Amino acid sequence: MKRSSRPPVLEPRPSPRRRALSEEERALWDTVAKQVKPLRKHRVAKAHAAPRAEPSPATPATRPLPSPRPIAAAPAPRVTKPAMPPLAPLGKRERTKLSRGRSEIEARLDLHGMTQMRAHRALTGFLNRAHHDGLTFVLVITGKGRSGGESGVLRRQVPEWLSLPEFRSLVVGFEEAAIGHGGEGALYVRIRRARF
Repeated sequence: MKRSSRPPVLEPRPSPRRRALSEEERALWDTVAKQVKPLRKHRVAKAHAAPRAEPSPATPATRPLPSPRPIAAAPAPRVTKPAMPPLAPLGKRERTKLSRGRSEIEARLDLHGMTQMRAHRALTGFLNRAHHDGLTFVLVITGKGRSGGESGVLRRQVPEWLSLPEFRSLVVGFEEAAIGHGGEGALYVRIRRARF
């Protein structure tokens, strides 16, 4: 009896139990199993992906840029400068000593007849030198400047300038001078000590 090269067709039989394979079925299964190559996952994924068009050599390949995301600005680091102490009045004792000549006025600056710009520049240079030289009390003469009942511009401006941050590192305090030193038209200025 000749054996056919085709495997026998097995009809599935309803069976509540699993039956064991015969020798012939087992040999057939081993032959089929040896011929099959296992599928790789990445090849399967590529097969299902949409075909990509190759970029033409004339145009360079570009990647799509990700959509811009709003970037929260990082808070700027706070640089805290040491706070300048408030201006301090000269005090009754020092004022009395200055007005009576017991404390020396170590330098004088006369701003009479100057424009505001020139006066500001002169005041800045004068106070810087006084601070650098280690002086304690100076006299700044603004003039009364009364013309037509109004006080002078420099008489109003100089106290405002002395209160500004640019002068706070140079000046401890200031007050109107005694009559003997110019009264309303002059200021006693106490200079801040230089730190070396």
